[in-house]
Parts: sequence; structure tokens; C-alpha cells
Amino acid sequence: VQSVEKGNLCKLVVKTKKGEEIIEAEVVLSAVGVIPNTDALGLEKLGVKTERGKITVDSNYQSSVAGVYAVGDVIATPALAHVASAEAEACVDAILGKEVHSINYGSIPGCTYISPEVASAGMREREAIEKGIDYKVSRYQFSANGKATAAGERDGFVKVISDTVSGKLLGVHMVGANVSEMIAGMVMALNAGLTLEQLAHSIFPHPTMSEAICDACK
Repeated sequence: VQSVEKGNLCKLVVKTKKGEEIIEAEVVLSAVGVIPNTDALGLEKLGVKTERGKITVDSNYQSSVAGVYAVGDVIATPALAHVASAEAEACVDAILGKEVHSINYGSIPGCTYISPEVASAGMREREAIEKGIDYKVSRYQFSANGKATAAGERDGFVKVISDTVSGKLLGVHMVGANVSEMIAGMVMALNAGLTLEQLAHSIFPHPTMSEAICDACK
């Protein structure tokens, strides 16, 4: 987005591969990220180290000062409620001297609650390219799914990214109705190191929109 002008309608100047385009809309939603609200906590007086406002922590979420812990949006991890909750559980276990189950940040699910919904977990293609991984992409459109057709929710798709050599699932990205409910199973598949072949030979209930995951893996 190059600029936004307010009037009877909001006028946006957007730079695309084709050049500059003008888009008019009634409302413009700006969602560019989350800034940690740590300025007024007195962290400097305590000697707690921060980087760009985010508290620096170790693997047990302890800051640079013994006995001071931090989780959630104030540290350099995904600013998501379910991430903060998992970090809090791990942090409390560490404080109590219990076994700490480390969080796999590579499979954290992210969802956008719009219509249709967007859900994602694991690697994107760009990450696979940056890491030099030989990968392949498979897709399945909800327009070919029986439940989606019957429900009138044919928009969207399931996209899976896998390692060409090992066959392991690397990432899952979905657009469609209720995909935020479908992504949890794929988080478990990523954490378990399942392959596309294993997923393709799993029996999914019919008719369901989740069948699109199985079909995308074939």
C-alpha cells in the first residue's frame, strides 16, 4: 500500500506486479502487527534486557534477571493467544521444577477469521526455498469436495508442502469454510513427522470438508 486517502470512500494506491492500482473501499482495516506494551513496566531499572521492546528470555522463559519470567506478546514469538497459553504452561512447569515440554514453533497454527477463513501451519514455499529444501506442492479445491458443494461453501482450497526426498509434510495452508477447525489435525501431523503417503492412506470420514486434506496428499 503506497497511500490511503479519506473521503466519501477510502482511496488506496497499491503497488502490484502490474504497477500501481487504485482501490476504493468503504472501510480500510490496518493489521500490520503487534507492538509489545512494555515501556511502563520499569524493566530497565530491574536490568531486564529487551530488544525492540520485547523481553529477551531463555528456553524456560526466564529473562536476563533471575526470577523474572515473560511469555506471550511481550517476547519474540508469534503474538497469538494459543501460543501465549502454551508458553505460560511451559513457564510455570519450569518455575515448579517440572519437566518442560518444549514448544515446536515451526508448527504453530495461524488462523484468520474472515469469510472464507484462512488457516496455516508449518513452512511456506518461501521458507523451503530459503532453507534449500527440495519440495513439492499439492493442491485440492473445495469445489471438488462433496460436503463443500452440498453446504454451498465451494470457495477455497487445501495446499500441502512436502519434502521431495523424505515425503514428510512440511506445511499446510487452507482457505475455506471452517478451515480453522481443520488445521489442528495438521499440527499434530507436522509434530509427528508424518509423510504425505501416510496421510493419503488415512481414512477420512465422508462426507466432510476434511477429506480435501486427504485428497490433497494423494
